[in-house]
Amino acid sequence: MNRKDRLYAITQRLRDGALHTAEAMAQDLDVSVRTIYRDMEVLAASGVPVAGTRGYGYTVQAAITLPPLNLTEAELEALHLALAILGGSDMDEHAEAARQLSAKIDAVLPEEAGQTPAPFGFATDAFAEAAHGFVHMPSIRSAIRSRQKLRVSLDGVEHDLRPLTLDYFGRVWTCVAWSEMTADFLSFRIDRIDALRPLPSLFVDEPGRTLADWRAR
Repeated sequence: MNRKDRLYAITQRLRDGALHTAEAMAQDLDVSVRTIYRDMEVLAASGVPVAGTRGYGYTVQAAITLPPLNLTEAELEALHLALAILGGSDMDEHAEAARQLSAKIDAVLPEEAGQTPAPFGFATDAFAEAAHGFVHMPSIRSAIRSRQKLRVSLDGVEHDLRPLTLDYFGRVWTCVAWSEMTADFLSFRIDRIDALRPLPSLFVDEPGRTLADWRAR
């Protein structure tokens, strides 16, 4: 498992709000405890609100959400994409504008006593590719609303999916879907999509295959 996939697996584990030890995560992911320590530092630097210390355990303090700024989801995606791309570019004027916009958003993020605010705009290189999946956002959103099946290629493997929801967590946009190929739920990063094509068939809710069933897990 490469580092990007491992970081995604860790954020998925931490989002349950429970305490997870580095030793348990290292065993499950087949890496050293020292590697998990480094991964937790990367996640924290990327703005994931990780709490905990070495030898004790880690948890996520709160879901990563923006305060009510009257932004549409499309506007939020545009902001994140612009900041991710322009903030790391060599175009000085645009990079500075991205940093200023990031600072303005940081200024209105929720704050709690005893917590270090997490910056919005700039992720570490581990999540630098997260913006690449935005090209598929309109198709996925449309399919969720119309209950249209999608054929999605992920790392060279095709899946016929019933898309159920889009989620933003740990600097990464993910999609939860029911896979017709594996007869099980599939959660994946949208930046890992190689190709996406809407299928002509629609779907309806069926017991065991709904978003509520996924959340019940």
